[in-house]
Amino acid sequence: MRRIKHLINMIPMLVKNQKSITTNSKLFPNVKQQYFFALNRTMFIQTQDTPNPNSIKFLPGVQVLEKGHTMDFPNASAAYCSPLAKVLFRVEGVKSVFFGSDYITLTKVDDDVEWMVLKPEIYATIMDFFASGLPILTDAKPTSDTQIHEDDDEIVMMIKELLDSRIRPTVQEDGGDILFIGYDAGIVKLKLQGSCTSCPSSVVTLKNGVQNMLQFYIPEVIGVEQVEDEIEIRTKAEFEKFEKKLHEGDEKENT
Repeated sequence: MRRIKHLINMIPMLVKNQKSITTNSKLFPNVKQQYFFALNRTMFIQTQDTPNPNSIKFLPGVQVLEKGHTMDFPNASAAYCSPLAKVLFRVEGVKSVFFGSDYITLTKVDDDVEWMVLKPEIYATIMDFFASGLPILTDAKPTSDTQIHEDDDEIVMMIKELLDSRIRPTVQEDGGDILFIGYDAGIVKLKLQGSCTSCPSSVVTLKNGVQNMLQFYIPEVIGVEQVEDEIEIRTKAEFEKFEKKLHEGDEKENT
């Protein structure tokens, strides 16, 4: 009986000591963080193929950007405003990063890089980032080019409305986006982003899809033209030079 009483009296002290061990023990200083980390490591990330074999959509199951907004990072230099894009560019073989409302589209350098090699590191990078609590964007705003302004004429307003309601949602489903750059003398100037940038069927998408729809609803539209940034043009030219040198080197070794 005395032993039982003694044990009962000891319970408050044991509980008190247990709390101090859990929070202050030098043996397990990061128990709480490891538990939180383990929970985030079980984040279920789905993948979805796109029409571009070099691009894949990663769906982390959480919001990335606000609905309808996108953000494109064609190279590592453009990722200065996004901690998430920065760490994704550190994965060897990643060429570009693109954010949608609930997905991340990654494009690999070329066909020689296998997705089965890249995916494990990409999964770990995304899970670690969301576990860190860092913001996805810092000092930049997502793209919202189809917003109608007071100085837009009727044709531009109709183009923006069609892009926003009929065209962009479909393109975003494929892991990319189409931005409205301008309209001049019947020509609609658009910029492709994400998986659409280097997609083999991007020209077909522009001509047979976007152009036909715009011309059907807006007779004033004569054609659609793809616009590229100066940085992208330079990057593409440098990449082609690099590929040419590699090809010439292979030919010399074979001879």
